[in-house]
Amino acid sequence: MDIILLIALALAGFYMAWNIGANDLSNAMGTSVGSKALTLKQVIVLAAIFELAGALLFGGNVTGTIAKGIVPLDTIAAINPTIVAVGMLAAILAAAFWITCATFYKLPVSTTHSLVGAVAGFGIISIFYGYIGTSDIQWFELVKIAGSWIVSPVLGASVAYLAFFVVRKLFLKKAEEVAGVEKKFVWLQIATACLMAFAHGSNDVSNAIGPLYAVYSIYGYDGFGPFGLTTALLLLGGVGIVIGLATWGYKVIDTVGTKITELTPTRGFSAEFATASVVLANSFIGLPVSTTHTLIGSVIGVGLAGGISSVNLSVIKNIVKTWFITVPIAALTSMIIFVPLAWFFM
Repeated sequence: MDIILLIALALAGFYMAWNIGANDLSNAMGTSVGSKALTLKQVIVLAAIFELAGALLFGGNVTGTIAKGIVPLDTIAAINPTIVAVGMLAAILAAAFWITCATFYKLPVSTTHSLVGAVAGFGIISIFYGYIGTSDIQWFELVKIAGSWIVSPVLGASVAYLAFFVVRKLFLKKAEEVAGVEKKFVWLQIATACLMAFAHGSNDVSNAIGPLYAVYSIYGYDGFGPFGLTTALLLLGGVGIVIGLATWGYKVIDTVGTKITELTPTRGFSAEFATASVVLANSFIGLPVSTTHTLIGSVIGVGLAGGISSVNLSVIKNIVKTWFITVPIAALTSMIIFVPLAWFFM
C-alpha cells in the first residue's frame, strides 16, 4: 500500500507542477507577451531553460520551509509515517484543484498561498485527530509567510514604479522618437524575462515538490537512479511547470499581459525587473513568497506611473478577491480530502 501512496504522491506533485506552470509561471511571463517583446513560443523555450536552472540552483532553499517549516511532520511520522504521506497528498491535491479552477477562469492566484493553506489544513485536522497539539504548528512561520504576501506586492509595486520613473526620465522624455527607445528595451525585457523564469524556478518549484520531499525523506529515500532526492524532485517539478506553461498558460497570460494595464517594453522591463529582484531576494533567505502577488503589484506599479486611470481597477478587484479566499478554500479542501484518503490508506 505504501508504494501505491508514494506513486500517487509523485503523480500529484507533477499535477501540481503543471498547475504552477499554467497559472503562476504564466503570470510571471505574461508581461513579456503582453508587451510583444516575446511570442508565446519564445517564452516557453526561455522558461524551459531558466526555470529549470533556477529550480536546480536555488530551489532547495525554499523547499525545506514548505516541507517542514509549518507542521511538525517528524512528530506525526513518529506515530505513523503513512499519516504524513496521506496528509501531504491531500494538501497537494487541494492546492492543485483550486489552481486548476482559477486558471480556467483566467485568474492569477498564488500557488504559494494555495499550498501553504493546504498544508495548514492538514495541520488543523491533525490537531482534530489528536496527532499533534495546537502549539505544535509553527504559527509564527505562518505569520511570517503571510506577512511576505502583503509586503511582496507592495515592494514589487514600489520597485517597479521607481524603475519605470527612472526609465521614463532618462530615456523616454529625452528621446526624439519613443518608438526607437521601446524597440531597444525589447532586448532588456528579454533579459528580465530570463531572470523572471530563473527567479520563479528558484522559489515556486518548492510548491510542487516540497511536500514530496518531506514524505520521501521520512521514508528514507535518498535519491532515484543517478540523482539525489532533491535533484530528482526538482527536475520533476521543473519539467511539470514548463509543460503547464506550454499547454494551458495562455489563459492567465492574457489576463496579466493585456487586461490590467497597457504594457510596453519599457513598462514590461520595469515590472519584470522589480518582480525578479524581490523574489530572488526572498529565495536567497529561504522565504516562500508569492510570485503572483509580486508580479501583479509590479504591473500595478508601472500602471500607476502613468496615472490611476491607466489601471483596470475592476480586473484588479477580481484578482484580489481570489487572493483573500485562496488560503481558507485550500485549507478546507485539504481537510475534506484527507478524511477519505486516510480511510483508504490507513
